[in-house]
Amino acid sequence: MHRKQLLQLLEQYTPADATEQLHYEAICEFVNQQPDCFERTLLIGHVTGSAWIVDAERQHTLLTHHHKLNQWFQTGGHCDGDPDVLAVSLREAEEETGLTSVKAISPQIFDIDVHIIPARKTEPEHYHYDVRFLIEADKNEPLIVSSESKDLAWVAISEVSNLNNSESIMRMARKSLAI
Repeated sequence: MHRKQLLQLLEQYTPADATEQLHYEAICEFVNQQPDCFERTLLIGHVTGSAWIVDAERQHTLLTHHHKLNQWFQTGGHCDGDPDVLAVSLREAEEETGLTSVKAISPQIFDIDVHIIPARKTEPEHYHYDVRFLIEADKNEPLIVSSESKDLAWVAISEVSNLNNSESIMRMARKSLAI
C-alpha cells in the first residue's frame, strides 16, 4: 500500500500540543480513509509536504512570500501522487528557493498541520493535510524567487512573528528554537 510509509511516520510522531494533536488525528483518519490522499485531484483535500528550512546554526528560517495567498510561509507543495512526503518537501524547497544545499535534518516528521485552502477559479475550497520536515540549508547560498513567490527571506526565528504570527508558523518556530 502506497500510504504505508506515511502511516509509519505518523505512528512514530508525537504532537507538541493539543492543537497539533487534533491535526494529527485528522491526518491519520484522512490518510487511512482516502487511497488517493496524495493526489491533488482529490477535491476534498490532499496530503502536502512542507520544509521548515533552517540555517546550520538553527537561528534563521527561510520563508517565502506566497504569491496566491499573499502571506509568508514555509516552502512546500502538492505531492502529485508521490507518497514520499519527505522527498516532496525537499523537492519543493529546491524548486521554490533555488537552493541546492537542502538536506533533511531528520527523516522524522517535524510538524503536522491541517488547514483550509480558499476556493479559486478552478478549485473548490479544500484541505491541505500538511506534513512538515525540518530541513537545513546554507544561508549564504544565492536564492532564486520562483513564480510561486513574491519574495524569499531568511528571518531570525525569534522574529518570525513579524511576518506571520499564525499558530501554525509559531509552533514550528517554537519547536526549532527548542532544538
